[in-house]
Amino acid sequence: MFATSTQRSFWMFKDENDVSNARLSANIKYISSRGRNMTAEERELHFLNVTEEKILIMSYEYQLRDFCRKFLPPMPRYVIGTALHYLKRFYVNNSVMDYPPKEILVTCVYLACKVEEFNVSMDQFVGNLKGDREKAASIILNNELLLMQQLDYQLTVHNPFRPLEGLMIDMKTRFPTFSDPERLRSGIDEFLEQVFYTDAILIYSPSQISLAAIIHSASTSKENVDEYITKILFSEDQKRLLNLIEAVKKIRVMVRNVQTPHRDVIKALEKKLQLCCNPDNNSESPAFKKRMKQSFDDEESFEDGQYPDANTDQVRSMLMGMSEMGKI
Repeated sequence: MFATSTQRSFWMFKDENDVSNARLSANIKYISSRGRNMTAEERELHFLNVTEEKILIMSYEYQLRDFCRKFLPPMPRYVIGTALHYLKRFYVNNSVMDYPPKEILVTCVYLACKVEEFNVSMDQFVGNLKGDREKAASIILNNELLLMQQLDYQLTVHNPFRPLEGLMIDMKTRFPTFSDPERLRSGIDEFLEQVFYTDAILIYSPSQISLAAIIHSASTSKENVDEYITKILFSEDQKRLLNLIEAVKKIRVMVRNVQTPHRDVIKALEKKLQLCCNPDNNSESPAFKKRMKQSFDDEESFEDGQYPDANTDQVRSMLMGMSEMGKI
């Protein structure tokens, strides 16, 4: 249940300012680390600011959606919702300059498939990608643990789709004066499609979002569900009703304000990102390839019983600790 979930306990923010502050903190942390030898003016020109990062993230959310829509076998929408949750959570606390969003994006989708038990093999998954599929599989597997760590291993996501179906059944059962609630479905689906590109999923509960979708669809269709809300759902709890009305208003405003990033803007930001991204985490950079080669060479040395000179004592100590753990 959402009420007792890790999502509610650890991944719900107070409001949009709270989310923005988390993103700003990640942005400042990265710039302070990578640009400590630069002047303020040089930093401003070289690095992405938090607004530019947010625009880029939205563009990658749309890319994730497009990838999932074309996926074979067809991907259920709750898997897409979970993947979008993961991507949004990851970049609330991390900068896009620190971790390549294209790589994190596909890793989010792959992990969502596993968590939501949409069973596809790695070969099937990378078969939906263009380019070097073996390399793609390697990148996904290398990033999977990082993604889970950054999500604090709190992987269960409550999407608004299930409470929506509960509300639709309830309307049909307890609100018979409203004939055929299914006629609201297209407007509801359109609303839920857009809500994932806002921060509403990090602020409001799935039931609030699903109810906002019903109210929005009814409103745009010139239908009235006020009686269902006030006399059936919250007839005995006026405080909750007032809180819900306020939440629904804010969610609808957030959806109304969604603006698809312009292609030219994204191209310019992508170009800037290439110049300021962390080379240690960029699989295309010489620094990353050198680090991976060193890691591979060290692993070969361990298998041959040879230890890197600089860390001989540390490695032996670690192996001794592992041996002791095996006795427990």
